[in-house]
Amino acid sequence: MDIVLLFAVLLGAIGVTALAQRKGLQPALIIVVVGFAVSFIPGVPRLEVSSALILGVVLPPLLYSAALNFSVSSFLRNLRPILGLGVSLVIITAIAVGFVASAIVPGLALGTAILLGAVVAPPDAVTAAAIGKKLGLPRRVMDILTGESLVNDAAALTLFTIAVSAIAGTHTLFANPVLLFAYAAIVGALLGVALGVSANILRRYLRNAGLETVLGIMLPFAAYFIAERLEASGVLAVVFAAFAVGGANNRVGYQTRLQEKQVWSSFDVLLEAFVFAYMGLQLRFVVGDVVEAKLPVGLVFALGGVILLLVILVRPVFVYALYAQGALQKRGFDKRRAGSERFRQRLERAAATRRNRGRPPRRDFEPMTVPEAVVVSWAGMRGVVTIAAAAAIPLSTSTGEAFPGRALIQAVAFTVAVGTLLLQGATLPALIRRLHLPPDDAERRDNDARVLEVVRAASGTVAAEFTSSPPPGIPPEMLEQFRVLAEQHTKAAARQEGPNPQDSGVFDALLLTLLQAQREAVIAERNRGTLDPNAADRLIERLDYQEAAVASRIENRL
Repeated sequence: MDIVLLFAVLLGAIGVTALAQRKGLQPALIIVVVGFAVSFIPGVPRLEVSSALILGVVLPPLLYSAALNFSVSSFLRNLRPILGLGVSLVIITAIAVGFVASAIVPGLALGTAILLGAVVAPPDAVTAAAIGKKLGLPRRVMDILTGESLVNDAAALTLFTIAVSAIAGTHTLFANPVLLFAYAAIVGALLGVALGVSANILRRYLRNAGLETVLGIMLPFAAYFIAERLEASGVLAVVFAAFAVGGANNRVGYQTRLQEKQVWSSFDVLLEAFVFAYMGLQLRFVVGDVVEAKLPVGLVFALGGVILLLVILVRPVFVYALYAQGALQKRGFDKRRAGSERFRQRLERAAATRRNRGRPPRRDFEPMTVPEAVVVSWAGMRGVVTIAAAAAIPLSTSTGEAFPGRALIQAVAFTVAVGTLLLQGATLPALIRRLHLPPDDAERRDNDARVLEVVRAASGTVAAEFTSSPPPGIPPEMLEQFRVLAEQHTKAAARQEGPNPQDSGVFDALLLTLLQAQREAVIAERNRGTLDPNAADRLIERLDYQEAAVASRIENRL
């Protein structure tokens, strides 16, 4: 691999990203198009990047960053659609592609065709989630897309491993594919939790934002490579390590949280730009590989078009079935229970209890709406895993023969990845606007209001304690100022502002106590399930910035 060329590609991709963002365009699409055009410039060399680099260096931090900012409660609340899209749909897509490809390509064995299906099956929902966040999609749609992106890679890569071993005659830990899948999922998840908990314990002793951030950067790579060494799912190890760290992230200092947020945001921009640039730059050379393999170029890319159409159509059919199933279950549930007055009263009492406790409404038997199902159906762009899996196909089998259909699979995979990105990615924003989906503004305001109630109660408790039992040496007028400021501070938190600076180190010390009490109250209620986790995390971030301002004033006085 040419390091100079790699850095040139990274710098170019970052520049194109900045330009696209300034013009209000989608960076992923522009980077792919520019990369494709650059690849045809005479003398431009091929960027040789191994699949191990993509899977082991690019994928873990992208997954870790997404999972770190994703609430476990949101994941569990939408577990049915997430597992349906992330596991069942991946398997169904791979099988459908396998049967279609083997039927229309003479001499293509079913096993090789299913390997092609495993390569093109997993969507990369990162782009869809980014577009949805910008356009204000409802929170549930965002949670489903994000959760799907965290589990579908594991299912696809496990299926890919099974198919490669069957074709190449290599050894896997379990000959039974079901046992292999179960082992990979369970061991990967347990390993991720164990490493995440260990990292949390170690961070308590470091007490240094820089060292804690470095530990966080190392964790996804450690989780991935250790899991792969154990022949478990490195993807799930990374995801569950992030869940474990994210669940305890509020126990570390505000410096660590704020620093990590910026670090992972930078990682996301850099790695996503690289992946899309790599996709664009490879297309010309993929065509060359097809010619070198003495395959008919037109027929190969015609097959790619057919598979592209198939993977686009399979997803909405499955989503509709999932949506219809949920709707029918809800209708049947309501019909069976409609005659029971006692049961209806019990439901009403339960709903009233949840409202009084500030808990979000239950989502049992709640299907996606039709507009939500349409958006989820069209958010099927392929990305980093499809490209990496295509590159990871071995050159030969265990007998030394050339791996069957390697050039064909890689060409079709690139066609599907780029085709879905350009077709679905380019039209998804217009589709979202056309459907007039209700934004999550009202729900967000309601959740933020519940969080502020918790903050207000904590502020009142702290102010009352200091007023009734003031620390020695604090004049009464300062305590009164503190009581008034506690209420002002609650309002300021809603505006993401800090209170007016006070020219007193003692007063700032009281403010730090207040901030800590507010944060602990929000975390406690969030862990009990009475607060929306996203709203709680937004408020905690505001408190972190306010604590940073107060701590800075204290340091300036030293």
